[in-house]
Amino acid sequence: MVNIQKVDSKRDLRKFIRFNYHLYKGNPYAVPDFLEDMLNTFNRKKNAAFEFCEADLFLAYKEGKLVGRVAAIINHKANKTWGNKNVRFGYIDFVEDLEVVKALLDTVEQWGRERGMNKIVGPLGFTDMDPEGMLIDGFDQLSTMSTIYNYPYYPRLVEQLGYEKEVDWVERKVMVPTSEAQADSAKYMRVAEISMKRYNLHMRHFKNHREILAADDGKYILKVFDVINKAYADLYGYSEMNERQIMEYAHTYLPFLDMRLLAIVEDENNQPIAMGVGIGSLSYALQKAKGKLLPFGWWHLMKAIYFKPAPVIDLLLVGVLPEYQNKGVNALLFAEIIPAAQKIGFVWAETHPQLEDNEKSQGQWAHLDCTIHKRRRCYQKSL
Repeated sequence: MVNIQKVDSKRDLRKFIRFNYHLYKGNPYAVPDFLEDMLNTFNRKKNAAFEFCEADLFLAYKEGKLVGRVAAIINHKANKTWGNKNVRFGYIDFVEDLEVVKALLDTVEQWGRERGMNKIVGPLGFTDMDPEGMLIDGFDQLSTMSTIYNYPYYPRLVEQLGYEKEVDWVERKVMVPTSEAQADSAKYMRVAEISMKRYNLHMRHFKNHREILAADDGKYILKVFDVINKAYADLYGYSEMNERQIMEYAHTYLPFLDMRLLAIVEDENNQPIAMGVGIGSLSYALQKAKGKLLPFGWWHLMKAIYFKPAPVIDLLLVGVLPEYQNKGVNALLFAEIIPAAQKIGFVWAETHPQLEDNEKSQGQWAHLDCTIHKRRRCYQKSL
């Protein structure tokens, strides 16, 4: 028999977070979450998403042993935006036992019904900026710090419980162009030059993260993320980031960025209209740190960032204002990032998950040597 317990103490929260690490310990493809980051994610005072989300966390025990975890989440802003009554299941992990999975999902289903929801979807986080989608293909590929890794039995067991496909995301392995590569990267350069002249655009550069945070009396970073809000507005389940969320993301990720991998396009009035950002992969460093910053996890991160970067660049965000889409603006972003990636020495790039039916997003890789190497799924079930 499976016993489900609600997380209601700091001790339970640590068990919830570290269960993922213990379940995947030694797995060469899984990348552990940072304990410190996860503690902030589930802290109602520190995570701005709790301004419009409600959530509870649950642990599953069988024969006295911890065997699973799940978060029940309602994003009220997303539900209002999309006219839904969805409860989300997220941060789900479990041993290979159908009884355990059923107990976890039954708990979220009932939790959602009690709050008036009529559909369950997931795995999803609080917002679109959190890891989402259950891996259904690419189990032999290294994960990233911003995506979910799971064992192949996960989707099989979930589908046995009547869950069906809601949407799929795909991820690509994109080779950084070299003289030997067969990618027509020069076309990006030509399109970028034409687009820049036709629409009177230019690139904005920053020396370090402190400079961008201080620009326009601290308001510039809000304008940059507003590009993402507008570019992603029509994507599945997206809920607009508020100012507090934006600043949380900025302070979390900007210090780790190589500014050469941040591309911002501005119009003639010096207003951002597109942005793309990449970061040297921290996957191997996070594995060595074993999900903890202290006592020595910080050293593995610093080594990966400043001394011995991995050959992989993770592409975190790419966004163009709707009115500038299909006008070659994406090419400006690639024309900026590709030479920087070549100079730094990256061999290939890992794209962020992209909806399989997002033709605009899928088309931007047409002139690069790439392949889809991962696919992940959001499941759904009527309540």
